[in-house]
Amino acid sequence: MTEFYLIRHGQTKANVMKMKQGNINTEMTYLNDHGQQQAQTLAQNFDISFADRIICSPLKRAQQTAAILNKQANLPISYDKRLVEISYGQWDGQKNADLKKIHPDAYNEYWNDVLPFYTKYATDGERFEDVVTRVHGFLEDALNKYPNDKLICVTHGFTVKAAALDVLKPQDMMSIPEPRNTSVTKIVATPKDQKFYLEYFNQIFN
Repeated sequence: MTEFYLIRHGQTKANVMKMKQGNINTEMTYLNDHGQQQAQTLAQNFDISFADRIICSPLKRAQQTAAILNKQANLPISYDKRLVEISYGQWDGQKNADLKKIHPDAYNEYWNDVLPFYTKYATDGERFEDVVTRVHGFLEDALNKYPNDKLICVTHGFTVKAAALDVLKPQDMMSIPEPRNTSVTKIVATPKDQKFYLEYFNQIFN
């Protein structure tokens, strides 16, 4: 049995500005002071030394979070580009408020976030379905490579949501939110029948 502990990175300046970070990897997307404290709090309350390894998004904000979590555990760490955040194409680096003013029909009112058809406007953006497909590929490959391991996967908000969408397959992709910064989501997979189960989602340890 493989256990996946999917952790969203700590808060960034771009998070505070309610900006679409996507694949941006500049200073505004690095952990701010609060984000570093969030990661330290998680490290204190969710000791990852029980796990076998860390697999991390190559984006800096995820790497910073993983380094804080791994300071005491000293687990082996590797990087997988399939764990990067969704790319919003031309919308990367833009504020939700500004985008919503121009394209209100592309936003879900409850979550104040983009709907799956946002790519009608951000034509270079990743489709929700494509992110789910790449995350599924990661989960499947990791299950086959590490059939008995506990894996800490440090990643991003939509990427964690995509993993939950892949397991639950809801009719409406907007029925599941993006998880909070430094939340933990646990997925368990059984190698014999290649089935995945969502044990918990968006759990905060503090």
